Amino acid sequence: MHIHIVAGGPFEYIPPLENKASNDDICWVGVDRGTIFLLEHGIVPDRAFGDFDSVTEKELRELKEQLPALNLFQAEKDETDLELALKWAFRQRPAHIQIYGITGGRADHFLGNIHLLYQGIQQKQKITLVDRQNTIQMYGPGTYEVGQDPDKQYVSFLPFGTHVEKLTLKGFKYPLKNCHIEPGSTLCISNELIHSNGTFSFDEGILIMIRSKD
Repeated sequence: MHIHIVAGGPFEYIPPLENKASNDDICWVGVDRGTIFLLEHGIVPDRAFGDFDSVTEKELRELKEQLPALNLFQAEKDETDLELALKWAFRQRPAHIQIYGITGGRADHFLGNIHLLYQGIQQKQKITLVDRQNTIQMYGPGTYEVGQDPDKQYVSFLPFGTHVEKLTLKGFKYPLKNCHIEPGSTLCISNELIHSNGTFSFDEGILIMIRSKD
């Protein structure tokens, strides 16, 4: 099972989802106003989470009627709506979690959502943040394979929180071998694969990988 979570937007950054709607292996989750976005695009979410402070009273009544698995929370709480949905998703132990509707709006929400990726490492769950221009993932130490994506040719790596030790890139236009990367470094921005597949590996630290297009 794959879990696809749609958060509250801005929605113009969300790629088309209709081609995934008929996939029975996907569990759809709406977060706050992202629930309405899913319904407007013909996708009935299996779950919905949030305080729904961004919807009208009429819209909330309609959501309660349409969605029996609607989890309504108070606005004053310790977690964001997205974190509540993500914690539920972790308990389902899916093969992959993809999250939409988290870029292009408030910077504090976006940076907070980047930090939520770290919970995926702790839970040993694969998470990808997705918008029309980028995919963002976070990795702990190890060796990983990455394939060509004709839609997103640029591959960038950034250390998260602390330095990264012995970063090695193979199959890339700008290869590295056992490189030390400090926080704040832009050494690994805008790399590209030169083969159909490449690998990256490192021994210590946390690494963010961003795949992008212009």
